[in-house]
Amino acid sequence: MAKGARRRKSPFGGKLDLFFEAEISIVRSRKSDLHTLTEVVLKNPFPGIRSKYLRTQTSAYFVELIEICTERDHREPELFGLLRRAFGYLDENDPTPRAVAHFETELARIAGVHDQTSLKADPAFALGNLFGRLPLSRTPLLKTLAAEAKKNSK
Repeated sequence: MAKGARRRKSPFGGKLDLFFEAEISIVRSRKSDLHTLTEVVLKNPFPGIRSKYLRTQTSAYFVELIEICTERDHREPELFGLLRRAFGYLDENDPTPRAVAHFETELARIAGVHDQTSLKADPAFALGNLFGRLPLSRTPLLKTLAAEAKKNSK
């Protein structure tokens, strides 16, 4: 919970938004899972992600996928690094089916369900089996990316 975040002179103004990388300080609640935000230091706003809808859509898919694959309050630096690299890529480049497949492959490798030496298995399928589902946004995203790739190859 960010108390006073919507106030005009809030110390959090302009520092809390989707796909921002920030260092935060919180005070943990003893009574609930709702903790209090005390400080935010913006590291990278990744403005390029919000410049095109497809970049935003792909970033949202990556976040959804990581959310499915991790436990609440679980610290996993390798996943954070993967997401940071993905956001850095999407900050500068338009997404492609290959970029999405790479993210899924790396996530499956980190989760321990995909062996890169035998690339016969689909990493997304392996993630779906392990965690029970994939984000519903995956199919429309892949269709849009395929259509964009087809349009750009003409």
